[in-house]
Amino acid sequence: MQKILITGGTGFIGSHTVVQLESIGYECVILDSLANSRPAVVDRITKITGKTPVLVEGDVRDRACLDAVFAAHDIDSVIHFAGLKAVAESIREPLRYYDCNVSGTITLLSAMAKANVKTIVFSSSATVYGEPDFSPIPESAPFRPASPYGKSKAMVESILTDLTVSDPAWRVALLRYFNPVGAHPSGMMGEDPAGIPNNLMPFVCQVASGRHKTLNIFGNDYPTADGTAERDYIHVMDLAEGHLAALHYLVRSDAPRLTIANLGTSRGHSVLDVVTTFARVNNTPIPYQFVARRPGDVPAYWADATRAEQTLGWKATRSLEDMCRDSWNWQTQNPTGYIG
Repeated sequence: MQKILITGGTGFIGSHTVVQLESIGYECVILDSLANSRPAVVDRITKITGKTPVLVEGDVRDRACLDAVFAAHDIDSVIHFAGLKAVAESIREPLRYYDCNVSGTITLLSAMAKANVKTIVFSSSATVYGEPDFSPIPESAPFRPASPYGKSKAMVESILTDLTVSDPAWRVALLRYFNPVGAHPSGMMGEDPAGIPNNLMPFVCQVASGRHKTLNIFGNDYPTADGTAERDYIHVMDLAEGHLAALHYLVRSDAPRLTIANLGTSRGHSVLDVVTTFARVNNTPIPYQFVARRPGDVPAYWADATRAEQTLGWKATRSLEDMCRDSWNWQTQNPTGYIG
């Protein structure tokens, strides 16, 4: 039985990944500062899986905390989710983002090296591509991050790549995921952002439930079919399964030192697509209004996820309808999130 350290494991993607890991026999140790998540997530994981992961409240920038975690637990591998992730916020607070996302990762990698734990799955982001020349975007596309958030992800990828060159014992997967939405099909776990949501789907859900009167759609003058931005929305359960597939791949004897893969559906949906699909699937109207574009947003991008299927044996299987249905199921069961 392998023991996996999940940084940021009470967050949206991290918690769903823990469920998948625990469900097939892994032991999980979660390290999370709880700055943007709730400790109650662990109770939901227990109810779904029948197993309780270890939760350590701590920051990846805290070397003493990391050393203590590796000393107390026989960790085999790490899945690294911990970090800040709002594009517009990163433009306002770049130093905070570089400190948390880049310095935090360096501290984590140094602690891993000391503990001789050299297998890591890193949750990167499609924001490293910035505004691409075309979609679908292959992994070979050039890096053009348009925000400090995207730049911080690109920096970490460079650090991890250099690490695999310096030491052949390292096994690294860089997973560039696109736009995670949805929730666990039980409705017991989902996205619970602190304050006003930065992402589309939780805001749509909160408008549908009456917590907000109107959805703001940022920009309707993009060069897209309906003028709203297009993204590759991927169900969080598909994304969790992608991290599990990467972990399985890295422990194979023939795995290369470095594996890079997009995690997406290979299809773009506009903001209006999401809004109208949500309203149709859930029979719930979503009032909206158009407002100015957000800094750092790009018009359209979606993945070429062929490599993930060919290399990791992974492919997204859930539809936009599934994403909308599961998101609303989570919202209706938990109208105030995990604190309800």
